[in-house]
Amino acid sequence: MEKDRLKKFKKVLEEELSLLKNELNSVGRINPDNPKDWEAEPDEESVPSADPTDYADEIEEFEGNTAILRELEIRYNNIKKALKNMEKGTYGVCDVCGKEIPEARLTANPAADTCIEHTK
Repeated sequence: MEKDRLKKFKKVLEEELSLLKNELNSVGRINPDNPKDWEAEPDEESVPSADPTDYADEIEEFEGNTAILRELEIRYNNIKKALKNMEKGTYGVCDVCGKEIPEARLTANPAADTCIEHTK
């Protein structure tokens, strides 16, 4: 891949990675036991309420954050992988067939690691 296009994709990926990290920090934290993992974090100001309805709302919010966190973490890890592939010189190459990923696909999803034919 041409250097100018590679720089363009790297900039897009780095900007998205930064945004994702901020979003991840807003709903969770890095797992102290596994720095490659994020976990939902309960609201520190929240104390379990004696009122069952309030407590149920708190649990529901925590579960919602867990689902959001999971999706953000997947995207975050895909972007980190794409940036590592750039360092290795394998960015833009399909993980399955080894063919070059079309630029239109990378423009739509700069973290794509497969060609359209091998999309998961």
